[in-house]
Amino acid sequence: MAITAAVIASFMFASTAAERPYLDAALQAAKWIRSSAIRIDSGMVWPSDPRDAKTVNTSLYSGTPGVILFFLEAYRSTDDQSYLKDARAGADHLLTALAGVSEAGLYTGVSGIGFTLAETFKATGDAKYRDGALRCAQLIRERAVKADGGIEWNDSTDIISGSAGAGLFLLYAARELKDSAARETAVQAGRRLIALGRPEAVGINWRMSPKFPRSMPNFSHGTAGVAYFFATLYSETKKQEFLDAAIAGANYLKSIANTEGEGCLVFHHEPDGKDLYYLGWCHGPVGTARLFYRLYQVTGDKVWMEWTEKSARSVMASGIPEKQTPGFWNNVSICCGSAGVAEFFLNLSRVTRASKYLEFSKRVTAQLLAKGTRDETGLRWVQAEHRVKPDLLVAQTGYNQGAAGIGILLLRLDAFQQSQQKKKSLGALPDSPF
Repeated sequence: MAITAAVIASFMFASTAAERPYLDAALQAAKWIRSSAIRIDSGMVWPSDPRDAKTVNTSLYSGTPGVILFFLEAYRSTDDQSYLKDARAGADHLLTALAGVSEAGLYTGVSGIGFTLAETFKATGDAKYRDGALRCAQLIRERAVKADGGIEWNDSTDIISGSAGAGLFLLYAARELKDSAARETAVQAGRRLIALGRPEAVGINWRMSPKFPRSMPNFSHGTAGVAYFFATLYSETKKQEFLDAAIAGANYLKSIANTEGEGCLVFHHEPDGKDLYYLGWCHGPVGTARLFYRLYQVTGDKVWMEWTEKSARSVMASGIPEKQTPGFWNNVSICCGSAGVAEFFLNLSRVTRASKYLEFSKRVTAQLLAKGTRDETGLRWVQAEHRVKPDLLVAQTGYNQGAAGIGILLLRLDAFQQSQQKKKSLGALPDSPF
């Protein structure tokens, strides 16, 4: 009997699924994302919710940039030119859309676009993407507003939409794109943030906004993210004022942490959320540990590595992934859920060489894969983005709350599993120390 091409392809697919399950799952996620693609005159876009074309957006958090980053990583993992072609089409759209984006933020605006374009340049060598990334840095400089002590773009201090996130992109642009003016802009943003700090009984606290009534001290909207920017700013400039601010922020977090069981958990918010503990990137130890590890990197002081591992210890002792907790609900994505936890423990296993962290990463990933929905369109995850809206269940395509971010995690786990530290890999996001 003749062996047809279809039979061969079916056999190869089955072999990949059996031997490299993370790669197989990632490519099935890519298939699902591709099924939602919308080709337009300027290139290609992907709605955050494929059921609603109006959810197309340019944010790294949930929009086209995250999908581009996933396809760049898929190309590097497989050498399949079709992924690079799709990434380029998305980046071409970002070049056109840039003029209409008003926000500066890393996850909400121009900074996230700039990072995505720079990574596209690295993969393609096409200068138009480098020029686009530099244009992003220029727009951020031009839109800065002078304020007490320095500059800002809005009243937000944070990683998501505020000065800390924009400042991290500017430092990335200075380092990766040789844009020296970007570094000085980041310095001015840092000085303004120092002026906005609130002295506490121990250390200094930064709120998401001086106008916001609640304090959310963890990574995405609070002190941990702002202090992470200060620590990174110190590593790039060696200006002591920024290291002092970073340590003051970390000391505040240590002072309010629940350290039961030699762990580290910082509450979600105050004044009325001190009994709520998230576990993920946004408001939990997975994100806040980034600050501790960055401080270990820039100071060499092992106490910060100890706090990094204290954070990991609290997550491992929480009972997840087998059970849900008030701060770890039906969400499997990078921001709030399983993918962010698994990514952190994969990174921690790389830097410590401790097998327990890799084992936990794989355990969380197994739970994540079990919650996926597979059909003829590929693999997707139907989940609750919002803790307070558990019945609002959506399968999204993007980075922080969808298949793109999950796919990147799976590709990195596959590379680690294969012991293939690729010569070319997706650059760490500006807010990652790993």
